Amino acid sequence: MMIRRNSVAGTFYPADPAQLTHMLDTFFRSARTGGDAKGIVSPHAGYIYSGQTSAHAFSAIREGFDGTFILIGPSHRGFPTFMSGIPWETPIGPVATDTDLAASIGLPVDERAMAFGNENSLEVQVPFIRFRFPDASIVAIMMGPQTMREIMRVSSHINNAIRQYGGDVRIVASSDFSHYVPADKAQKDDLFVIEALKDLNVQEFYNRIQQHQVTACGYGPIGAMIEALKPQGATRCDLISYTTSGEASRDFQQVVGYAALAVN
Repeated sequence: MMIRRNSVAGTFYPADPAQLTHMLDTFFRSARTGGDAKGIVSPHAGYIYSGQTSAHAFSAIREGFDGTFILIGPSHRGFPTFMSGIPWETPIGPVATDTDLAASIGLPVDERAMAFGNENSLEVQVPFIRFRFPDASIVAIMMGPQTMREIMRVSSHINNAIRQYGGDVRIVASSDFSHYVPADKAQKDDLFVIEALKDLNVQEFYNRIQQHQVTACGYGPIGAMIEALKPQGATRCDLISYTTSGEASRDFQQVVGYAALAVN
Protein backbone atom coordinates (compact mmCIF):
# COMPACT_ATOMS: atom_id res chain seq x y z
CA MET A 1 0.00 0.00 0.00
CA MET A 2 1.23 3.48 -0.82
CA ILE A 3 1.77 5.81 2.13
CA ARG A 4 2.83 9.43 2.35
CA ARG A 5 6.23 9.15 4.04
CA ASN A 6 7.57 11.55 6.64
CA SER A 7 9.74 14.25 5.13
CA VAL A 8 10.34 16.62 8.07
CA ALA A 9 10.54 14.13 10.96
CA GLY A 10 13.87 14.71 12.66
CA THR A 11 13.88 18.42 11.77
CA PHE A 12 10.46 19.94 12.57
CA TYR A 13 9.63 17.29 15.17
CA PRO A 14 11.37 14.21 16.67
CA ALA A 15 11.70 11.15 14.47
CA ASP A 16 12.12 8.92 17.53
CA PRO A 17 8.69 7.64 18.62
CA ALA A 18 9.46 7.84 22.35
CA GLN A 19 10.78 11.39 22.11
CA LEU A 20 7.83 12.50 19.98
CA THR A 21 5.31 10.88 22.34
CA HIS A 22 6.93 12.55 25.35
CA MET A 23 6.93 15.95 23.64
CA LEU A 24 3.29 15.70 22.57
CA ASP A 25 2.24 14.47 26.00
CA THR A 26 3.98 17.45 27.59
CA PHE A 27 2.28 19.87 25.21
CA PHE A 28 -1.20 18.49 25.83
CA ARG A 29 -0.73 18.35 29.60
CA SER A 30 -0.11 22.12 29.46
CA ALA A 31 -2.84 22.88 26.92
CA ARG A 32 -6.00 24.83 27.56
CA THR A 33 -8.91 22.47 27.09
CA GLY A 34 -12.65 22.73 26.65
CA GLY A 35 -15.33 22.88 24.01
CA ASP A 36 -15.68 21.07 20.73
CA ALA A 37 -14.70 23.44 17.94
CA LYS A 38 -15.88 22.91 14.39
CA GLY A 39 -12.52 24.13 13.10
CA ILE A 40 -9.16 25.35 14.33
CA VAL A 41 -6.11 27.26 13.15
CA SER A 42 -2.84 25.58 14.10
CA PRO A 43 0.72 26.73 13.23
CA HIS A 44 3.18 24.58 11.32
CA ALA A 45 6.66 25.54 12.53
CA GLY A 46 9.14 23.34 14.36
CA TYR A 47 7.58 21.93 17.50
CA ILE A 48 10.05 23.68 19.80
CA TYR A 49 8.65 26.97 18.52
CA SER A 50 4.97 26.36 17.88
CA GLY A 51 4.11 22.93 19.26
CA GLN A 52 2.52 24.23 22.44
CA THR A 53 0.35 26.61 20.41
CA SER A 54 -0.78 23.72 18.20
CA ALA A 55 -1.68 21.69 21.29
CA HIS A 56 -3.84 24.59 22.52
CA ALA A 57 -5.63 24.55 19.16
CA PHE A 58 -6.21 20.79 19.02
CA SER A 59 -7.37 20.80 22.64
CA ALA A 60 -10.33 22.92 21.54
CA ILE A 61 -11.70 19.74 19.92
CA ARG A 62 -13.13 17.13 22.26
CA GLU A 63 -10.76 14.35 23.19
CA GLY A 64 -11.83 11.08 21.64
CA PHE A 65 -13.06 12.60 18.39
CA ASP A 66 -13.01 9.75 15.88
CA GLY A 67 -14.35 11.37 12.72
CA THR A 68 -12.40 13.01 9.93
CA PHE A 69 -10.11 16.03 9.96
CA ILE A 70 -9.94 18.03 6.76
CA LEU A 71 -6.48 19.60 6.79
CA ILE A 72 -5.89 22.66 4.62
CA GLY A 73 -2.34 23.94 4.31
CA PRO A 74 -0.60 26.44 2.05
CA SER A 75 1.77 25.25 -0.65
CA HIS A 76 5.22 26.67 0.04
CA ARG A 77 6.41 25.27 -3.31
CA GLY A 78 3.98 26.99 -5.68
CA PHE A 79 1.77 24.05 -6.63
CA PRO A 80 -1.90 24.43 -7.55
CA THR A 81 -4.56 23.16 -5.15
CA PHE A 82 -4.66 19.37 -4.78
CA MET A 83 -5.30 16.56 -2.27
CA SER A 84 -3.76 13.35 -1.00
CA GLY A 85 -5.64 10.07 -1.18
CA ILE A 86 -3.36 7.72 0.75
CA PRO A 87 -2.49 7.11 4.45
CA TRP A 88 0.11 9.33 6.13
CA GLU A 89 3.07 8.00 8.06
CA THR A 90 4.07 9.40 11.46
CA PRO A 91 6.76 8.09 13.83
CA ILE A 92 3.97 6.99 16.20
CA GLY A 93 1.84 5.21 13.62
CA PRO A 94 -0.04 5.85 10.39
CA VAL A 95 -3.14 8.00 9.94
CA ALA A 96 -5.71 6.82 7.41
CA THR A 97 -7.15 9.04 4.71
CA ASP A 98 -10.95 9.11 4.50
CA THR A 99 -11.20 8.16 0.85
CA ASP A 100 -14.99 8.52 0.74
CA LEU A 101 -14.90 12.14 1.91
CA ALA A 102 -11.90 12.86 -0.31
CA ALA A 103 -13.82 11.57 -3.33
CA SER A 104 -16.77 13.79 -2.41
CA ILE A 105 -14.53 16.85 -2.18
CA GLY A 106 -13.40 16.11 -5.70
CA LEU A 107 -10.20 18.14 -5.94
CA PRO A 108 -7.29 16.70 -7.97
CA VAL A 109 -5.07 14.13 -6.23
CA ASP A 110 -1.30 14.50 -6.64
CA GLU A 111 0.82 12.35 -4.32
CA ARG A 112 4.08 13.32 -6.03
CA ALA A 113 3.49 17.02 -5.44
CA MET A 114 2.35 16.33 -1.86
CA ALA A 115 5.69 14.66 -1.15
CA PHE A 116 7.83 17.25 -2.96
CA GLY A 117 10.40 19.49 -1.32
CA ASN A 118 10.00 18.60 2.36
CA GLU A 119 6.67 20.44 2.54
CA ASN A 120 5.79 20.96 6.20
CA SER A 121 2.46 22.78 6.29
CA LEU A 122 0.33 19.64 6.48
CA GLU A 123 2.76 17.06 7.80
CA VAL A 124 3.43 18.78 11.13
CA GLN A 125 -0.29 18.60 11.99
CA VAL A 126 -0.59 14.85 11.55
CA PRO A 127 1.33 13.65 14.67
CA PHE A 128 -0.93 15.82 16.84
CA ILE A 129 -3.93 14.02 15.35
CA ARG A 130 -2.35 10.56 15.68
CA PHE A 131 -1.48 11.20 19.33
CA ARG A 132 -4.70 12.83 20.58
CA PHE A 133 -7.25 11.33 18.17
CA PRO A 134 -5.90 7.87 17.28
CA ASP A 135 -9.15 6.69 15.69
CA ALA A 136 -9.59 9.75 13.47
CA SER A 137 -8.83 9.92 9.76
CA ILE A 138 -7.79 12.83 7.56
CA VAL A 139 -8.23 14.42 4.17
CA ALA A 140 -5.17 16.54 3.36
CA ILE A 141 -5.61 19.50 1.01
CA MET A 142 -2.67 21.59 -0.21
CA MET A 143 -3.93 25.02 -1.25
CA GLY A 144 -2.21 26.85 -4.09
CA PRO A 145 -3.42 30.36 -4.95
CA GLN A 146 -4.52 32.28 -1.86
CA THR A 147 -7.04 34.54 -3.55
CA MET A 148 -10.62 35.22 -2.49
CA ARG A 149 -11.74 33.37 -5.59
CA GLU A 150 -9.75 30.28 -4.58
CA ILE A 151 -10.94 30.58 -0.97
CA MET A 152 -14.54 30.46 -2.16
CA ARG A 153 -13.86 27.65 -4.65
CA VAL A 154 -12.14 25.39 -2.13
CA SER A 155 -14.68 26.13 0.62
CA SER A 156 -17.52 25.30 -1.77
CA HIS A 157 -15.98 21.91 -2.57
CA ILE A 158 -15.59 21.20 1.15
CA ASN A 159 -19.03 22.42 2.17
CA ASN A 160 -20.79 20.40 -0.53
CA ALA A 161 -18.82 17.30 0.42
CA ILE A 162 -19.62 17.64 4.13
CA ARG A 163 -23.34 17.95 3.36
CA GLN A 164 -23.26 14.83 1.20
CA TYR A 165 -21.01 12.90 3.57
CA GLY A 166 -23.07 13.19 6.74
CA GLY A 167 -20.18 12.08 8.98
CA ASP A 168 -18.44 13.92 11.81
CA VAL A 169 -15.92 16.38 10.36
CA ARG A 170 -13.57 19.00 11.79
CA ILE A 171 -11.38 21.35 9.73
CA VAL A 172 -7.80 22.36 10.52
CA ALA A 173 -6.30 25.40 8.77
CA SER A 174 -2.52 25.33 8.95
CA SER A 175 -0.88 28.75 9.15
CA ASP A 176 1.84 30.76 10.77
CA PHE A 177 1.39 34.53 10.95
CA SER A 178 3.95 37.34 10.59
CA HIS A 179 7.42 36.28 9.44
CA TYR A 180 10.81 37.74 10.41
CA VAL A 181 9.75 41.04 11.93
CA PRO A 182 10.25 42.44 15.45
CA ALA A 183 8.04 40.81 18.06
CA ASP A 184 6.06 43.94 18.86
CA LYS A 185 5.22 44.48 15.18
CA ALA A 186 4.29 40.82 14.73
CA GLN A 187 1.90 40.90 17.65
CA LYS A 188 0.32 44.20 16.62
CA ASP A 189 -0.18 43.15 12.99
CA ASP A 190 -1.29 39.62 13.73
CA LEU A 191 -3.85 40.54 16.38
CA PHE A 192 -5.18 43.22 14.03
CA VAL A 193 -5.91 40.72 11.25
CA ILE A 194 -7.16 38.05 13.67
CA GLU A 195 -9.61 40.55 15.17
CA ALA A 196 -11.43 40.62 11.82
CA LEU A 197 -12.22 36.92 12.20
CA LYS A 198 -14.14 37.16 15.49
CA ASP A 199 -17.43 37.38 13.57
CA LEU A 200 -16.08 35.29 10.64
CA ASN A 201 -15.58 38.24 8.30
CA VAL A 202 -13.23 36.56 5.84
CA GLN A 203 -13.31 39.41 3.33
CA GLU A 204 -12.19 41.92 5.99
CA PHE A 205 -9.50 39.48 7.19
CA TYR A 206 -8.28 39.13 3.61
CA ASN A 207 -8.36 42.90 3.09
CA ARG A 208 -6.31 43.55 6.22
CA ILE A 209 -3.73 40.93 5.19
CA GLN A 210 -3.32 42.61 1.81
CA GLN A 211 -3.49 46.26 2.86
CA HIS A 212 -1.07 45.92 5.78
CA GLN A 213 1.16 43.37 4.00
CA VAL A 214 0.98 40.92 6.88
CA THR A 215 3.18 37.95 6.00
CA ALA A 216 0.89 35.18 7.23
CA CYS A 217 1.53 32.16 5.05
CA GLY A 218 -1.82 30.35 5.35
CA TYR A 219 -4.45 33.06 5.20
CA GLY A 220 -6.07 31.27 2.27
CA PRO A 221 -6.57 28.03 4.21
CA ILE A 222 -7.94 30.04 7.16
CA GLY A 223 -10.44 31.74 4.88
CA ALA A 224 -11.44 28.48 3.19
CA MET A 225 -11.93 26.76 6.55
CA ILE A 226 -14.19 29.52 7.86
CA GLU A 227 -16.22 29.85 4.67
CA ALA A 228 -16.76 26.09 4.64
CA LEU A 229 -17.98 26.16 8.25
CA LYS A 230 -20.40 29.06 7.98
CA PRO A 231 -23.08 26.88 6.34
CA GLN A 232 -22.44 24.32 9.11
CA GLY A 233 -23.61 26.84 11.72
CA ALA A 234 -20.33 28.48 12.74
CA THR A 235 -20.80 32.00 14.12
CA ARG A 236 -17.55 33.05 15.79
CA CYS A 237 -13.78 32.62 15.91
CA ASP A 238 -11.98 32.79 19.26
CA LEU A 239 -8.29 33.43 19.87
CA ILE A 240 -7.01 30.78 22.29
CA SER A 241 -3.31 31.61 22.33
CA TYR A 242 -0.79 33.84 20.60
CA THR A 243 2.99 33.70 20.82
CA THR A 244 6.10 34.14 18.69
CA SER A 245 9.26 32.20 17.98
CA GLY A 246 11.10 34.65 20.21
CA GLU A 247 9.75 32.87 23.27
CA ALA A 248 11.91 29.88 22.33
CA SER A 249 14.81 31.51 20.46
CA ARG A 250 15.09 34.65 22.65
CA ASP A 251 15.58 36.58 19.41
CA PHE A 252 12.78 39.16 19.45
CA GLN A 253 14.00 41.10 16.42
CA GLN A 254 13.22 38.48 13.78
CA VAL A 255 10.23 36.43 14.91
CA VAL A 256 7.44 34.34 13.44
CA GLY A 257 3.97 34.69 14.94
CA TYR A 258 1.82 31.72 15.96
CA ALA A 259 -1.87 31.65 16.89
CA ALA A 260 -4.31 29.00 18.04
CA LEU A 261 -7.85 29.84 16.93
CA ALA A 262 -11.11 27.97 17.41
CA VAL A 263 -14.19 28.34 15.21
CA ASN A 264 -17.56 27.47 16.75
